Amino acid sequence: MQSSIKGATTSLAGISYDKNYAKAAHNAVYTCLRVQPGERTTLIADNTTLEIAASLYDELIRAGADVHTFVVEDYSERPMLHMPKDILADLEKADVSIYCMQAMENELVTRKEMMNVINRIKPRHAHMVNISHDIMLEGMQADFLAVDAISRSVIERAKKATRIVAKSKGGTHIEATFSPEIKWLKTSGIISREKWGNLPGGEVLTAPDTVNGVYVVDGVVGDYLCSKYGDLKDTPLTIHISNSRITKCECDNKELLDEFLEYTHRDENSDRVGEFAIGTNIAVKDVRGLILQDEKIPGCHIAFGHPYSEHTGANWRSTTHIDVVGRAFDIWIDHEKIMENGEFLIEPAE
Repeated sequence: MQSSIKGATTSLAGISYDKNYAKAAHNAVYTCLRVQPGERTTLIADNTTLEIAASLYDELIRAGADVHTFVVEDYSERPMLHMPKDILADLEKADVSIYCMQAMENELVTRKEMMNVINRIKPRHAHMVNISHDIMLEGMQADFLAVDAISRSVIERAKKATRIVAKSKGGTHIEATFSPEIKWLKTSGIISREKWGNLPGGEVLTAPDTVNGVYVVDGVVGDYLCSKYGDLKDTPLTIHISNSRITKCECDNKELLDEFLEYTHRDENSDRVGEFAIGTNIAVKDVRGLILQDEKIPGCHIAFGHPYSEHTGANWRSTTHIDVVGRAFDIWIDHEKIMENGEFLIEPAE
């Protein structure tokens, strides 16, 4: 049951943190969000991420932003049934927003309530769900201008693609087709009002027309299942896909298998491939068991459920969305091989 507001939110001023967070926070505030003096910024955190949030707060203050901070446990018990009204009200006035929190089971509704406001108001929004110490020291240390350059090179090709093939050493072999009416999106870490972005950034994505084949998840699964099961290298999840729908799953970890099947059958489209993505964060070298970063590793990942229809233009929806990530991909866009064993073969855009 959601509790009443307890009072003033926990202060982020003066909290000590790892000195290496400073570069990551500087990247987020200056390179990714390009925060300007006087811009109203809503910073949402939880007790688990206080140190990371504090590093972001300090950089926002240095940038001259008008910072409004919210630590959600000051407003609600966890897991939250709804996003606290004070936070939603502040987002209504934001130029910039940052969501810096850990995902909990049954909190997808709260994130959707927040994103409904963000998609309408369109602040420059950084989505840092499940941000961690390791991500701050790796994925968030990236040269995001370089990530953007390789992302532009990929999306230039992807927009023209009719077919993309992805294979992995772990056994993935999928073929995807695409409709020219559905948009490709670039979330490279350079965030604009037109499209909010995850941080760390680094992917090019769309809602595919069809996906067929086998995807072997020898990396991670998304949402709260990621923190629960971590790196799946030793117990991969194999997903058989026909006409974009899951037909069969196999995994030696029966608990994971059952939870994944339950998650991907919550509504009529939960088992449908809603996202096809190519990771472009060249600073990320291997899976860490952290979905926010792992989905950005150079390679191919897909997600079942909601196709980001508000951005891609897909004509269907789902109440769920769960990513799955594998390792060491070869990728062909039409007849051009753009990646081998997780390394790009194409030059960054000028």
